[in-house]
Amino acid sequence: MNPAQEFLNTSLLLSILVFRFCISLDTISPNQPVKDGDILVSKGKTFALGFFSPGNSGRRYVGIWYNKVPEQTVVWVANRDSPLNDTSGVLSINGHGNLVLNGQNGSTPIWSTNASVSSTNDSMAQLLDSGNLVLVLPDSQRFTWQSFDYPTNTLLPLMKFGLDRRTGFSRYLTSWKSEDDPGTGNYSYEIDPIGYPQLFINNGGSPWWRGGPWTGQRWSGVPEMNHNFIFNVNQDEVTIVYSVTDPRVFTRMVLNELGIIDRSTWHEARWFVFWFAPKESCDMYKECGTNSYCDPYNPDKFQCTCFLGFEPNSTRDWYMGDGSGGCVRRQGVSACRSGEGFVKLARVKVPDTSIARVDMNLSLEECKQECLRNCSCTAYTSADETRGGIGCLSWHGDLVDTRVYSNAGQELYIRVDAVVLAQYSKKKGLLKSKKMLAVLVVSVAVMLLLLVSTGYWLVMKNKRGK
Repeated sequence: MNPAQEFLNTSLLLSILVFRFCISLDTISPNQPVKDGDILVSKGKTFALGFFSPGNSGRRYVGIWYNKVPEQTVVWVANRDSPLNDTSGVLSINGHGNLVLNGQNGSTPIWSTNASVSSTNDSMAQLLDSGNLVLVLPDSQRFTWQSFDYPTNTLLPLMKFGLDRRTGFSRYLTSWKSEDDPGTGNYSYEIDPIGYPQLFINNGGSPWWRGGPWTGQRWSGVPEMNHNFIFNVNQDEVTIVYSVTDPRVFTRMVLNELGIIDRSTWHEARWFVFWFAPKESCDMYKECGTNSYCDPYNPDKFQCTCFLGFEPNSTRDWYMGDGSGGCVRRQGVSACRSGEGFVKLARVKVPDTSIARVDMNLSLEECKQECLRNCSCTAYTSADETRGGIGCLSWHGDLVDTRVYSNAGQELYIRVDAVVLAQYSKKKGLLKSKKMLAVLVVSVAVMLLLLVSTGYWLVMKNKRGK
């Protein structure tokens, strides 16, 4: 072969390779699989997909990570519970139009999307700049499967989180087992639709931390929450989506292997955590048992306090610093049609709403009257904080997992008997009188100070005039 022909063949081969690389930059097609060592990069180069080994593990997984973050940060794992022991893995589209992961023995897939695909010839997978891996039919642009529907331990902007009530399909996070093992761990972060929907971290299926119900502006138990969230609760779904105003900002929410959920942003070569939960013992589910609240702001005082009209279920345990037994209503009193009423507890995460009832058509005053008429009703509040408070949320039974905040939270109205109500009203009246007296004293002092200042100014003016 002469040099000119050899150069022409080499140039043609390079052109084919470059063209092939360009068209497969963010896609997997039936003729273009991803092998261990290959990297798929989204169009805007925000995310990458490929094979990786976490931490000190030698096992191989297919994952998605931030392409522009130097510290490899995995946001999704395909075969999290079915790792490969070598580098023989191939991610491809099979004859049924599904994404499949095969190893050395390619007969049985290690992992598959298992989607229902009507047309298999044109099916392809694409990695989007949102971090979403989608199985798509190019002709119709219809997604037949997407990784956003099957999150692992990370929630990304624009990822829908929650429950589809029509199908029962739920999108939720599950922790890794460890830093070296992305397998399904003990902790889950999810929306529980029972009663009035609320946010939970569960440990092995049992409540670990409760974010509370949606208040119209935030989760009741997340006072630091900003407003870049869209919450939908209706007959079709209970879901939430969060967004970012600047797409160049990398932000994520992660449930780690210790059961802590955090939200962080990549800033100055590190992940900066600006919110996490649980933070303290008062955040732990049912820390103070039933019919009580947790207050972490007075270190010299036991953090658990019984609601007015209640007393410790076990006085000995309570004064030994163990509030898990909770409180019970004081004996010999009646809170049913005997002059009872309600006392307000301000700035709280409202109790567990799994046994609560909601009526969005009632005002707060109507909610009070409705609760008062029903002897089983133990407390009430507004279901939605917006527009001055709308809707009625009421509890019928024990009040569980309430805590107070220093400068945020809702107002909870707790049912008390006539004696407690009278004592509370008297105390409230005394406090109001003391406050008015204090205001009066300050006002008189200010007036005297003004008079003295005015007199001094007049004296000095007369001296200068002479």
